Amino acid sequence: MTGKPLIALAMGDPAGISPELTARLVAQDDIRARCRLVVIGDVRVFDEGAKIAGVAPEMTAVEQGADFDELKDDALFLDLGHLDPIRVERGVASLEGGQFALANYKQALEFGRDGRVDAVCFTPFNKAAMRLARSDYDDEIAFSAEVVGLRTPASEFNVLGELWNARVTSHIPLRDVAAKLSSERIQRALRLTDTCMRNAGFARPRIAVAGLNPHAGDGGNFGREEIDLIAPVVEAGQRAGIAVEGPFPADTVFLRAKAGAFDAVLTMYHDQGQIAMKLMGFDRGVTLLGGFPFPICTPAHGTAYDIAGRGIASTGAARAAVLLAAEMAGRRDA
Repeated sequence: MTGKPLIALAMGDPAGISPELTARLVAQDDIRARCRLVVIGDVRVFDEGAKIAGVAPEMTAVEQGADFDELKDDALFLDLGHLDPIRVERGVASLEGGQFALANYKQALEFGRDGRVDAVCFTPFNKAAMRLARSDYDDEIAFSAEVVGLRTPASEFNVLGELWNARVTSHIPLRDVAAKLSSERIQRALRLTDTCMRNAGFARPRIAVAGLNPHAGDGGNFGREEIDLIAPVVEAGQRAGIAVEGPFPADTVFLRAKAGAFDAVLTMYHDQGQIAMKLMGFDRGVTLLGGFPFPICTPAHGTAYDIAGRGIASTGAARAAVLLAAEMAGRRDA
């Protein structure tokens, strides 16, 4: 990478706020000062989003095989020409919307895989639409790993300013969580958290590990996962030089983290951390896919079908996602 990092920005679900968010991001001077963008989508959908957002950003059209390094423009647009906005019913998940988002994201990932961009971002997807387009679609982690050819562990992280949330299990039924926990899986999540945060600029991230059970098991009264699985991993992590503590009760650990005692909380399942993070900053949170050879970021919120087309969607989280990707790409290059 030379100069500003180049980020592939894939347009998300066209029936939600993704088109207007994408247009607003491209129009923001601070974004273009920190990175270069290659937007991937259909220019007709983008123009509709720009009209809703009340912006008219200047962009340069590029072909799929263009040499991005030779182009000096801050904003490029790759028009796949695959969706006429007239086929989109605002606020409704559809096969066409899922196909649109999947095609855009796949192209962005391929650019990252092939070293043509330094990071990937995407505006919000709708899971129902994605599954209409691809019945075996699980989540962004599995799809991204398949496209990139990743064979090593990857995970989602939620980032809110300087506070991170990592998880051991993610998109699985709550009834399956305890059975999926193992010392190996917790240890893998802890190491990946430490590595990803160091890559993001933390010299020695302070990581708190949440328990699984109420009151972190209350000394075994409410379950033994903390004693048999989690505590031994914490102790092993400390011996390995990771700044980790726990297990702590999940209902209080985020209070300590918010107060500055920790840089990250490693939780045992999805909502254990998501609820806390979204309460603290729903309009600023970023989802980072960690463990890939390049940063992948998106706003932590969804497609907001209820306000799509009204021009009132906040760019706070989307802007934070692009800026985090740019920062991580710059550190990776350095």
